[in-house]
Amino acid sequence: MKFSYDLQATDGAARAGMLHTAHGDVPTPTFMAVGTAGTVKAMTADAVRATGANIVLGNTYHLMLRPTAERVARFGGLHKMMDWPGPILTDSGGFQVMSLAKLRKMTEEGVTFRSHLDGSKHFLSPERSMEIQHLLDATITMVLDECTPFPATHDEAAISMRMSTRWAKRSRTAFVAREGYGQFGIVQGGIYEDLRLESATALRELNFEGYAIGGLAVGEGQEMMFATLDVTTPHLPAETPRYLMGVGTPDDLLGSVARGVDMFDCVMPTRAGRTARAFTSKGIFNLRNARFIDDGKPLDENCACLACSRHVRGYLHHLFRAEEMLGPMLLTIHNLTYYQSLMQGARAAILARNFESYCAGTRAGWAAGDD
Repeated sequence: MKFSYDLQATDGAARAGMLHTAHGDVPTPTFMAVGTAGTVKAMTADAVRATGANIVLGNTYHLMLRPTAERVARFGGLHKMMDWPGPILTDSGGFQVMSLAKLRKMTEEGVTFRSHLDGSKHFLSPERSMEIQHLLDATITMVLDECTPFPATHDEAAISMRMSTRWAKRSRTAFVAREGYGQFGIVQGGIYEDLRLESATALRELNFEGYAIGGLAVGEGQEMMFATLDVTTPHLPAETPRYLMGVGTPDDLLGSVARGVDMFDCVMPTRAGRTARAFTSKGIFNLRNARFIDDGKPLDENCACLACSRHVRGYLHHLFRAEEMLGPMLLTIHNLTYYQSLMQGARAAILARNFESYCAGTRAGWAAGDD
């Protein structure tokens, strides 16, 4: 199976397609459930599949520290270890090194850092990141980059982006090409249009199987994020998938699909589920709120997930007040199902050429709130 992307329909800049990989096909637009350490928190693999997910994400930084990439390889690879035969995309570890690691020191060669777990010393270079992701048997490998912080001056963003470009070239050289596997470059450049264009142009010359947009959703706000997408996605190849890293809210996803993005990941739906927040067709609910104590309605009447089809809001409220682990499990199932349904609806709307109406109706439901 060749790694490829078929663009099936467009509606404005919004795109519907099919990603073909060695581990199965992925309809786009798509949301990737985040399985950072080899598991989507509070979820079995069967439960993740039941949400409608086709692809999940793993993380180089966390897995290299525990249980180690070499150990995962001995277990048969990440697909076998976590019971996920479908596609897996692995983040390169760069963002986590910058945000989690202690006493990090970055040079042209790579990053030396101490683990946030036990203080042990490690080194991550483009070559080592590619080796780790190969050991994990990632379907989609991400290049190692530096996630440019926000705010950053133009000069700071340019220095960071250009080093990421040099690392992307080394990552491309180190990548082991295999039938049905792909590698994505990561466009950086902060909020600066000229730097985003420079980054995209340089990465296109390396002929990656896909292109990610990094360095957003780091504090710049939705308006600035959308403005950056507006000037970035037109410079990415139409025949390859486009992945916006670490985004975001349901509204972020719809706005980004409208700007030509195909793939997303974010911890928001799972993290929110563990803290009693539910994303629904009527907006965001906090199930700890006392108004739900006697509520006998389903969480979301438009959702067929386990939480919505078999339980009522009052029971979910009780689970969180009683600190029962079933509460976070059920709400995580619901939130991931909602995100998948949102993307499935977006795909159907693009294919039917009524994406703008779909977005308007969805946002009207959020604004209306609960009856």
